[in-house]
Amino acid sequence: MKRLWITAATLLLAGCSSATGVTPVATVTAAPPGDSAEVATGLAVPWDIAFAADGVALVTERDSARLLSIKGGQVSELGTIAGVEPGGEGGLMGVAVKEPHVFVYFTAAQDNRIVRYELDGLKNPTVLVEGIPKAGIHNGGGLGVGPDGFLYASTGDAGERPQAQERDSLGGKILRMTLDGKPAPGNPFGTLVYSYGHRNVQGLAWDSKGRLYASEFGANAFDEVNLIEPGANYGWPEVEGQGDNPAYKNPIATWSTDQASPSGLAFAGGSLWMAGLRGQKLWQIPLSDDGTAGEPVARFDGQYGRLRAVAATPDGTLWFGTSNHDGRGSPRQGDDRILELTP
Repeated sequence: MKRLWITAATLLLAGCSSATGVTPVATVTAAPPGDSAEVATGLAVPWDIAFAADGVALVTERDSARLLSIKGGQVSELGTIAGVEPGGEGGLMGVAVKEPHVFVYFTAAQDNRIVRYELDGLKNPTVLVEGIPKAGIHNGGGLGVGPDGFLYASTGDAGERPQAQERDSLGGKILRMTLDGKPAPGNPFGTLVYSYGHRNVQGLAWDSKGRLYASEFGANAFDEVNLIEPGANYGWPEVEGQGDNPAYKNPIATWSTDQASPSGLAFAGGSLWMAGLRGQKLWQIPLSDDGTAGEPVARFDGQYGRLRAVAATPDGTLWFGTSNHDGRGSPRQGDDRILELTP
């Protein structure tokens, strides 16, 4: 296996910061956000957040399989998603809204799958994609409706590294589909696969120009944020972090795994915002006009514990959630919680 290992001395010689392993290409800087405020408390591993047209937030709880709604600080249960079998890193994960439907990504008995419901009453479940590899680790789980109106999903390699490079496998990929679960027009291989060579992508976000970014867990060396291009190979398991093989796309930013372990990703106020689980930080990554990254800045370092869900609200603020009840954190009074800040 070919990987790039970067020593501290190499980072200093390259002019990199101690937090990231890639010298920023852009000179754009991150403007400090406003203060954070609590939106909701007493949740259990909120995994993802999506907003309906009326501003109501939909929140998934990984282990309870509940789909919640939050409006005006009031938390309500829309329902429990049938067929979810939580375990390890799996359970009820991604959520996306394109009214009149809501889409969820979850771990079932034999696989990970994507199911569409009618938002009103959570009626008429329709399985759009099944057979996504599942395991106790690396289940992916990100969902989002892109600016092009198609549904995107991120999958993990389920601990089987080679399938990330196998284009006929759904593992270790970013998928792009119609709202009926069919390959979207213009997909590079005529299948659901949009990009491949991913280890475990959980966060998807689009910037103001419609460019897609993904946050990806590394193994032993580097976590990544990638700018996603159709048909591109992002290298896993042949490379982790930056490499020198032109067949593989390099990330626009990397972190040591103790500083990030990234999950949710959102775009707001000219920056990407990436939640760090092990790192217990909200990373702000300013973007230039051409999509390159400036120097990432850690926000709320250790203040709230493990962070997972991140989403931009329709009015331009940012919501992010803790994940201290996920079996790897240390719950605090009020956990898990969702907070809001203004970029």
